[in-house]
Amino acid sequence: MRKNLAVFFFFLTIHFFGQQKIMGKTLSENDMIVTSVLVINISNDQKVYSNSLGEFSIDGSEKDEIRFIKKGYERASRKVVNAESPINVVLVRIPEEIEEVEIISTTGDLSKDSKRLTKIDKKEQLQKAIGLPKPPEKPREVPAEVKKVLLAAAFGNVDIQAVFDLISGKSRRQKRWYKYEDVQLDITWIRKRIDDEYFVKDGIPAERIPEFLEFSFLIKPEIRSYVKAKNINRVMFNLDSVLPIYVERLKQNNNTVEQK
Repeated sequence: MRKNLAVFFFFLTIHFFGQQKIMGKTLSENDMIVTSVLVINISNDQKVYSNSLGEFSIDGSEKDEIRFIKKGYERASRKVVNAESPINVVLVRIPEEIEEVEIISTTGDLSKDSKRLTKIDKKEQLQKAIGLPKPPEKPREVPAEVKKVLLAAAFGNVDIQAVFDLISGKSRRQKRWYKYEDVQLDITWIRKRIDDEYFVKDGIPAERIPEFLEFSFLIKPEIRSYVKAKNINRVMFNLDSVLPIYVERLKQNNNTVEQK
């Protein structure tokens, strides 16, 4: 294993010594700055994102192919002719269809309608009503996978960056962070659509609501599937079944603390 690691680091040293910094800027068709563009050097699998000024800097050398990816824009690709000359890339926006307008009917009974509206994805309904496209998803770098790296190596394609990510533990940290980030996004989605009073009235303190929701995801993993489907009614139905379990455990913990 040590011998293999030594060989990998030897190749890494040779690989990175010949690299230069390829710099440039990501712009739109009307010369506006485009931020958070995923910039990939196809030749060495280096990946970076353009910053708040649209600027990027990535390891590379002449004749390398640099690819630019951002949701909502056509993919762009450039060959490095001179490593010392900046690459300014113009990204072309992809036309998006406006979604169908949906009218929300009301009964005229304020108490019934207000209760019903708490169960509706208000943000999504507003987007549809005024014809706005859905917000783009946050781009993510795909973590390196052991199986893919070994498979590529078997065919003679050694992915140096992927090997480095696995050895350094970067890939493992990325996966843990993405899981945590996804859970927090699901919790935020639910809390924006259900008032705190819904939980508080059943015995869950406001400061423990995020903890309860994480607990619910463990007890009933399907809740997160309903969040993904934006089905707040099914989310609430499943939360109702977990509420008594969590409240009972909360009471038991409080009693244990008091006895000590």
